[in-house]
Amino acid sequence: MAFDGVVTRAVARELHKCVGGRISKIHQPHHSDIVMQVRTPGETVKLLLSANPTYPRIHLTTEEFTNPLEAPMFCMLLRKHCEGGLIESIEQIGMERIIHMDIRTRDELGDTALRRIIMEIMGKHSNIILVDPATGTILDSAMHVTLAISQYRQVTPGRPYVSPPSQDKHDPLTVTEQAFISSIDWNSGRLDKQIVDRYMGISPLLAKEIVHRAKLANRDTLWQAFSSVMEAVKAHNYAPAIVERPDKAYFHVVELTHLTDGGDGTATPYPSVQACLQAFYEGKALRDTVKQRAHDLIRFVTAERNKNEKKIEKLEQTLQEAHDADLFRLYGELITANMHQMKRGDTELVTVNWYDEAGSTITIPLDPLKTPSENLQAYYKRYNKAKNSLQIVSEQIEQAKAEILYLDGLLVQLGHASLKEAEEIREELVEQGYMRDRKKRGPRKKKDTRPELERYVSSDGTEILVGKNNKQNEFLTNKLAFAHETWLHTKDIPGSHVVIRAREFSDQTLLEAANLAAYFSRAKEGSQIPVDYTLIRHVKKPSGVKPGYVIYEQQRTLYVTPDEALVRRLKANASPTHSETP
Repeated sequence: MAFDGVVTRAVARELHKCVGGRISKIHQPHHSDIVMQVRTPGETVKLLLSANPTYPRIHLTTEEFTNPLEAPMFCMLLRKHCEGGLIESIEQIGMERIIHMDIRTRDELGDTALRRIIMEIMGKHSNIILVDPATGTILDSAMHVTLAISQYRQVTPGRPYVSPPSQDKHDPLTVTEQAFISSIDWNSGRLDKQIVDRYMGISPLLAKEIVHRAKLANRDTLWQAFSSVMEAVKAHNYAPAIVERPDKAYFHVVELTHLTDGGDGTATPYPSVQACLQAFYEGKALRDTVKQRAHDLIRFVTAERNKNEKKIEKLEQTLQEAHDADLFRLYGELITANMHQMKRGDTELVTVNWYDEAGSTITIPLDPLKTPSENLQAYYKRYNKAKNSLQIVSEQIEQAKAEILYLDGLLVQLGHASLKEAEEIREELVEQGYMRDRKKRGPRKKKDTRPELERYVSSDGTEILVGKNNKQNEFLTNKLAFAHETWLHTKDIPGSHVVIRAREFSDQTLLEAANLAAYFSRAKEGSQIPVDYTLIRHVKKPSGVKPGYVIYEQQRTLYVTPDEALVRRLKANASPTHSETP
């Protein structure tokens, strides 16, 4: 993984600003995540500790988190032992992906006590562990590891804390040139793998970078490349950046020239390790968390969509049957003309079809238990019912299609939603009568009448706003945006409303805004997506329609292919503390 010992060292260095700070609040928004508010001189910062098996990490963050109504037990224990405490130290253990955070606090009797939070960043085995350093006893952990899971070390309350097994690797910061050259088997090949196997804290990604910098990769050049990287690490001289390549994105605190040389990768530098890690992990981890939290919501919307598809199938079958209306009318008219020839008990009427130019005969089924007049009334009744159902069923089909379009839009929005945005979608479904309101304990929070909008800044500095759900779309398009501003939306495809907040802007800004509209739509994975754009004054919401639905005119269309790397850059251009104002 890219979060190696070198990145951990850089993170620990940045976290030194928290030393001496007081932990004012502790939350556990997810079973694997802990968020601490730390009051430091001059500011309050948020520290994220995540044992997410896919995206484990520790860093300062500006992310917003949605907390559960009731704090989990581990969170309650952390509050009991650490809330209000002073952070005495934050240290990395060697070059491992392990950080110890010591907190000076008071126990139940008011006596001074020391507590240690251990962050282990080890892929699917990552953990957050609260330890009493005086006794070495585990008080609790985010993830419990029992004997059934591991025979080497158990992580459960009451057991002694045992460090993860040593890998018997060398410290890359202290190795000498001679020792380094001697540690490499120059005839075995795969020099990058040998570096990973022999030295602590070096990931395959960083090892490939070292070998790439060595060029010829002989004894002299490899040592020079290795030592130059390690000297920068020792001096805490970092260059945090995310490199976007066609296959995937990478990050590190060491410049990744092997990914950018040749033009295949685009590097986006960041002013701090914190900013780099947040930009890299925030969206990925959020997607997983939203999928877990909003799984029932996604399942419900999908089920409603499937119901409407089945409804359309049945209605189209009814519609097909209703097309027999003209035949029933013909039967009625021919029965009227031949009434004098008919009597009760007849099972059919065979007569000339006067409406056929060829003068063919037609056989009309009759109910023998009915009089000719009653048979006539029965056919006219079926004719009127079929004729009326043509209009009603057609309207019902259009309504069901509109429902599917609306629900498709919600599924797209859930695919990009934060936890808060997913909750807004849930509230919308309650308001629209799809779901029952869940009873919440405690006092209801006052609803925010101003949704938080996603903010981006184009390459030339123009502000672009994106609505991530219908509540945000309606606020952005119908209340916030000015008549002269430009509105964008994918053509005939569910997606977000996008507004360029300027009267005049460059073609580049228009293309970037169109890219945002295509990216935040159902066509995200497609290419050459049609995006309509027009002025806000030409966008209207008809009365009585679903939330987020609008009609527009005088639009133009351009075609773009969604580019996630571009979306990241536009997001990075925006100030995270900016708040939208009309």
